[in-house]
Amino acid sequence: MVLFNVPIHSKGLKRVIGGWELTALAINGIVGAGIFGLPARAYALTGVWSLLAFLACAGLAICVAFCFAEVGSRYRETGGPYLYGREGLGPSAGFVVGWLWWLSRAAAFAANLNLMIDYGAFLLPSLHRPVFHQTAIIVIALTLLTINLSGVRQTTNASTVFTIAKLTVLLLFVTVGLFYLDATRFQASTFAFSGDRFATAILLLIYAFTGFEMVSVPAGEWRNPQKDLPRSLLAAVGMVAILYIALQVVCIGTLPDLALSTRPLADAAQQFSGGTGAAFVVAGAIVSILGNLNLLLMSSSRIPFAMACQGDLPRWLGKVHPRWRTPYGALIATAFVMLCLSLSRSFLTALTISSASRLVAYGATAVALLRLRKKVGAPAASLRMPFAPVIVPFTLVLIIWLLVHTSAAEAIQTALLTFLGFVVFAWTSARRRRSSTRQWQ
Repeated sequence: MVLFNVPIHSKGLKRVIGGWELTALAINGIVGAGIFGLPARAYALTGVWSLLAFLACAGLAICVAFCFAEVGSRYRETGGPYLYGREGLGPSAGFVVGWLWWLSRAAAFAANLNLMIDYGAFLLPSLHRPVFHQTAIIVIALTLLTINLSGVRQTTNASTVFTIAKLTVLLLFVTVGLFYLDATRFQASTFAFSGDRFATAILLLIYAFTGFEMVSVPAGEWRNPQKDLPRSLLAAVGMVAILYIALQVVCIGTLPDLALSTRPLADAAQQFSGGTGAAFVVAGAIVSILGNLNLLLMSSSRIPFAMACQGDLPRWLGKVHPRWRTPYGALIATAFVMLCLSLSRSFLTALTISSASRLVAYGATAVALLRLRKKVGAPAASLRMPFAPVIVPFTLVLIIWLLVHTSAAEAIQTALLTFLGFVVFAWTSARRRRSSTRQWQ
């Protein structure tokens, strides 16, 4: 029996997005800020073995994407990880998964927006000044909110433009860089293999492959999510995996001091294309992060919208604009939280829940896959993961391993925010029961 008594997609949202646009959105969700810095950190840990670390992370990402693809192929409603957790594990677990995922995406938005402006300071040094930095945060956040309020079609069109632009920059970087490779830099003997360092590199790199799950959240606005979502998720993860490995090959083969670089792609481009190439890559990083921010706001806002439609959060968060057909209450509330976090840069050092919260959502979806296969009355899946009884437990072991290796601060903050989520859930449930009681009296 489906727990969503009233289909969320009937709440006024408009189904206008198709398969290719979904794929572009998924790519936009994965390719954000991480790939512009992680090649150097991975190489510093493992040398040329970092190529194998990239391959291992791609394998894990594909396994998780398969979990989202199968579970997502069962539903047409908005909610993503919240919906999957609620349907597979129950209302309380679903609320916590959605709550943590929403907060982690808000924190990721704040961190990435500040990082994008720091990149912009490479081209406009005045952005280093606090007043201009803060002004840029406000202008960008309000611009993205305006785009998102105006309609999901406008939001998706903007995301597609960002995706094409970032892929153009990265593909040009790879194409040109391949002609300047130094083959001697790929000798494995130059860097001894270490299991511990290799594990640390995987722990870092796995987050460059995440973000694809964001496209599962606004499923109530996709034309045919049960068919298009699985294909788009798997296609996006596969294409990005190939691109990432190619980027690492170019970085290793063209940048002698890769392990010491803070902007590895820009520094590598400067090696074979000069200052113009470096500026081109920096501009690409800005566009890449901006596209990621646009998708973060769109997908994150649909979580409180879905929760409000179920009565798990105040009803005003579930309101849809009569003209634009966008969840304006949830959009404004989410943008406000994101803007506050972005302006409070000191707070970002304390709010480090993003990684752990994503892993919680991934684990919950993997468990939901197994439970929904056995659940009587569960919607049929249009795609089934091959060898799921083997792959899903293996994926869960890796997720647990990654959670165990998160920092103590991250674990404590995640636990505190989980407790806060239970408090909010209990308070909202109590209000809903009191309201129902008054209506019957």
